[in-house]
This record gives sequence, structure tokens and C-alpha cells, in this order.
Amino acid sequence: MQFRIEELDQHYGSAQVLRHVGFGIAPGECLAVLGRNGAGKTTLLRCIMGLLAPTSGRVLLDGQDITGWSPHRRSRAGIAYVPQGREIFSELTIGENIEAAARAHGTYGTGVVEEAVSLFPVLREMWKRSGGALSGGQQQQLAIARALVTRPRLLILDEPTEGIQPNIVAAIGEVLRALKGRMSILLVEQYLDFAIATADAFVVLSRGAVVETGRAEVMSRENLTRFIAV
Repeated sequence: MQFRIEELDQHYGSAQVLRHVGFGIAPGECLAVLGRNGAGKTTLLRCIMGLLAPTSGRVLLDGQDITGWSPHRRSRAGIAYVPQGREIFSELTIGENIEAAARAHGTYGTGVVEEAVSLFPVLREMWKRSGGALSGGQQQQLAIARALVTRPRLLILDEPTEGIQPNIVAAIGEVLRALKGRMSILLVEQYLDFAIATADAFVVLSRGAVVETGRAEVMSRENLTRFIAV
């Protein structure tokens, strides 16, 4: 899968939130987008998913311009989004959350569902527990598994470690590293250690613009910290 964005601009009224943002994600790799709060990271993801229309610029999937596509169509094309806050269905059970996504994408009753659930054993153990009764970490695992049953080619995660206990952060990191090679991953993350352990390349945003890019092997912790430290 080839994915890239070109010259993306986004305005809220007279305020410009994204400024000529562009980058690509290598097939099967994880690209981490870093930046301080307010840098434009979540706005960028919402533009990529079609939840916000960019003022200008393009979103390209396998060379095709998908900028005008609906979120549903992007999902069908293989882009899955785990938003900040997870947005699971709190009134539904774990199983019902998973089933809803699987039925919508034609994977219900296939090995795709079992494979996704097997990555997070706690989900099977709590299969009939409502989403609202789960801890934040358990909800995050559910949100990722729900995205995976759609068989994504690009998995997008917005702050997946936020407010989550260290053992679950470690488990999520292991899963994401295992998924690389099978799909591309776009990771927005504030927890630098997690990003460094997971990403193959970095893009750093500041005030809505790309100020640094590079492969993980050449991006120093000191340089990355300089852009995200408060």
C-alpha cells in the first residue's frame, strides 16, 4: 500500500491549523507523528480520515486522490482509525463491539476476528462485559482490535498510550511491532519512549507545519525531545 499526503492546509475560521503538511508512509512501516499539544496532530488525522475537509492539498492512496472520499469509503478502502478517547460503544459488550465492526466489513465469522481478538487475550476473557465497564487500557485494546477486524492496510492511532497503565502500554507496543510488515501504521504519540520503540520513521509538527523528518536510525532522542518537550 502506498499512502501519502501532499501540501495539506486546514483552517478553523481565520486560524490556520495545518500548513503545507506532506509526507509518505513506506509500505509495512510505522510512521510516528510527534509534536506538542496544539501542533495540529489530531486535525491532521481527521483530515486523513475524511472527518474534516482540508482547505487545500491532497490525500493519496495507491496513487489515487481520495481527498473527497467519505470516511466510510476510506474505511472500506483499508484505512482504520483508532481515535483519541477510543470511542467504543460503551453500552455494547466487547463481543458486540467487535461484531458490529466485523459485520460492517464482511469479516464476521472469519479467522480475521479470532486473529484480532487473540492479540489481546483479556478481550476473550471479558467477552460479555460492557465496554463502559472496562478500564481505559482495556477499552484501548478493544478499540484496536475493533479496527483490526476491518482488515486495514493502514492503521491510524491517535495517542494510544494516553492514560493507560504501563503493562498495557507494553502489550500494545508488542502488538504494533508484530503488525508491521502486514500493514502500515500511522502513530500520533506523546510518549516518546513508546514512539521510539515502535516507529521506523518520524515526522515532527510544530504550529501546524512539518519541522523535522527522518528515519528512526538517524533521529536522536535529544532532537526529538527538543520538539515535543513543554
